[in-house]
Formats: sequence, structure tokens, C-alpha cells
Amino acid sequence: MAASVPSGPWRVGGAALLLLLASFVLLAAMVIAFAGALAGAAGCFGIAALLICGALRILRMGAWVSGHGLRHVALFSTTTLPWAKVKALRTAQQPVRWLGLPRTVQGQALVLVREGDEPLTLLTDHNGDFLSRVEAFERAADTIEAWGAEYGAQR
Repeated sequence: MAASVPSGPWRVGGAALLLLLASFVLLAAMVIAFAGALAGAAGCFGIAALLICGALRILRMGAWVSGHGLRHVALFSTTTLPWAKVKALRTAQQPVRWLGLPRTVQGQALVLVREGDEPLTLLTDHNGDFLSRVEAFERAADTIEAWGAEYGAQR
């Protein structure tokens, strides 16, 4: 059995806007194709495909846990760790990025401490999933910490 952090309203809204933009680009590709410029239509179709892939990646972002380990999916990278390499999972008060932007504010973060590597921030209470939803952040952080306590102890 595996669990993931549900996508929040900011993340879903951003993905919906990307899909809306992709629909307009696909409409433009269709008009360009009917006008006879197939190279331009192919370019528009490629841009729409990138927008759709980006929206799907945004919806897939987050922390995923299973009995085998933990997977942190970011926009351009994915980190997978077996529970044996997880040293600790803890909630900490620290400066966190607001909606993933460069601006930082004081908030809570679920931090993964790895063996021999720098800590990795999995979740924050100011990201696209938990902004203005403190209870949801606490529930998600507690759930991931419980998975870590259960499966990390079986090393």
C-alpha cells in the first residue's frame, strides 16, 4: 500500500490554468493547420504537449510513501530513498519558501534527514498544497512521520 500527499488548491489551480492555455494553443494549432502551414501547426502542437506534460507533472509533485521507501517528486527532479537510508523525519520551524517562490517566510517544514547528505524539505505549510490549511499540513506531516517510524524502525 502506498500513500501520497493530496494536491492542494493552489497546485490544482495552476495546473488548470496550464491546461486552459494548452487548449487555446491546440485551437491555434488547428486553425494554423487548416490554413495550410503544417510546420507552424506542428510547433503549436509541440508547445501544447509541453504545457500538458507540465500540468501533469505539477499535479504529480509531492511526497509519496510506501513500505519500500519515500519518493519526493519536484518539478524537475525526483528523489527516491529506501527507508534504510532515512535517518530521521521531523517537523521544524524554519524559513520556508512561499508558494515555491524565492520569497521566504517563517513557517513549518517536514524535513527528511538522510545519511551522509544534506536535509531535504519534503513539505511546508506555505507551499501550494497547504497554504492557509495548517490542519492539513499537520495531518500530512504526522502521516509521513508515522510511515517513517513504522518502516524506518524495521532496518
